[in-house]
Amino acid sequence: MSDALFPVPRARVEIAPGAVHVPGWLDVDEQRRLVAACRDWARGPVPIRHTALPGGGRMSVQTVCLGWHWSPYRYTRTAVDVNDAPVAPFPDRLGDLGRRALVAAYDDPHAGDDYTPDTALINFYDGDARMGMHQDKDERSDAPIVSLSIGDACTFRFGNTESRGRPHRDVRLESGDLFVFGGPSRFAYHGVPKVFPGTADPASGMTRGRLNLTMRVTGLGG
Repeated sequence: MSDALFPVPRARVEIAPGAVHVPGWLDVDEQRRLVAACRDWARGPVPIRHTALPGGGRMSVQTVCLGWHWSPYRYTRTAVDVNDAPVAPFPDRLGDLGRRALVAAYDDPHAGDDYTPDTALINFYDGDARMGMHQDKDERSDAPIVSLSIGDACTFRFGNTESRGRPHRDVRLESGDLFVFGGPSRFAYHGVPKVFPGTADPASGMTRGRLNLTMRVTGLGG
């Protein structure tokens, strides 16, 4: 009997203290709704773009922001490095999704009670895009990061809090997967060394590439 006909469900895994992978958390309908919303957000008021880096390079991923605009390495209410337009607001429905995500990741009905994300970074990866090892440390909050993947699978490299080097662990993230990192792992280095083109399920609304939506609490208020 073929394993492909009866795939073994992938299990929820704690990758490190506070870092949890929940495979297949978003169903296909939720993925499709998020893809449609991301396409709207990508059109503006601040359009999706390759972020310019201080050294003159450009990130290979394309990014659009909600709530607060991120440019290396700060948050602003207007897109100071794009068109100076006010960033699109952070929608309440994403906050609700983030709170549900924490409950699922930490297997605790109260895990999301005090979670109030106020920004989302939405990254689009084509087949050649990569993300180097980095920390999410521009926020003034240590609240968990909620990360959702839709489209092509990728290798997600989750490291330690001290350096970009080993030890690290490679996790395959597929469409619909949830990854949360908080607590002792909140400031762990992480990156995406590889995307697997052609692995997206067209039913998700993505025929190519990978969408990664991350929710954060900036701690900036106002």
